[in-house]
Amino acid sequence: MARVVRFHQTGGPEVLQIEDLPAEEPGPGEVRIKVAAFGLNRAEVLFRQGLYLEQPKPPSRIGYEASGVVDAVGPDVTGIRVGDRVGTIPGFSMRKYGVYGESAVVPAHVVAARPDNLSSVEGAAIWMKYMTAYGALVEYGKVSAEDSVIISAASSSVGLAAIQIVKAAGATAIATSRGAAKKPDLLAAGADHVIVTEQEDVGRRTQEITDGRGARLVFDPVSGLFLEKLAKAAAREGIIFEYGSLSMEPTPYPLAEALGKGLWIRGYTLFEITSHAERLERGKKFVYDGLAAGHLKPVIARTFTLEETADAHRYMEASGHFGKIVVTV
Repeated sequence: MARVVRFHQTGGPEVLQIEDLPAEEPGPGEVRIKVAAFGLNRAEVLFRQGLYLEQPKPPSRIGYEASGVVDAVGPDVTGIRVGDRVGTIPGFSMRKYGVYGESAVVPAHVVAARPDNLSSVEGAAIWMKYMTAYGALVEYGKVSAEDSVIISAASSSVGLAAIQIVKAAGATAIATSRGAAKKPDLLAAGADHVIVTEQEDVGRRTQEITDGRGARLVFDPVSGLFLEKLAKAAAREGIIFEYGSLSMEPTPYPLAEALGKGLWIRGYTLFEITSHAERLERGKKFVYDGLAAGHLKPVIARTFTLEETADAHRYMEASGHFGKIVVTV
């Protein structure tokens, strides 16, 4: 038997239940992991609420990102052995798989070796954030030292990952935060500038920082009416990556700015990387190399126990955290 987290109906954190279920056997192309820790992501909050890109099929498991040790390997799996220390890369449907709990079965292609210098908590805090930021900023955005990059909601785990990636490229990282409380932490985390959006105009301040050029790359999970402000901050022929909907508002298209500047505004998710074998391998190498060189280092906001999983979701929804929320098992 294994304790796992499931929910039988969509709703608030209280719908998450810890249940004892028989340990699942991996099928062809699958691996079972004895989970040591799992990371929380906004996608899972939305999935639990029934607001995600895909709808759950209750009773539903949940969770994309875990670290642990392989304890069973299904047929047709090569290159992975029982006893391997691994993590999971978000590259599967939560309608079929989920990693919250003591045991998880996942597709073998999303299993990646955990670097020896990372703890199990850190191992549960790397793939979602670094792969998401890598895909937009490196694979597609081709960030370089000449660039200025706006990173909104920058205190999230993905935002902090983006700051590290931008700085590793030698570019200028312009972080945004709604309030001033996190500004010192963002500067300490490597941001060159922090724009407090409750107090400053993002477009005007970005133009000041960049001597009127604007930001060539914008990496944004907020969307809604904020997109219009980001369009004003973007450079001519800049690229705006929209990878979330934190505002939960309709997102009007900023036509005037898009036409006037020739902007590229595109929706983006990390599944563009994790569902494509060659992109996935490039992303994995980028993350492994960055971790080894010290350019990338996971920032942990707080850890919770398995019994506190619902509290961990409440903590995420309060949006006061700085970095990755992790549950230890």
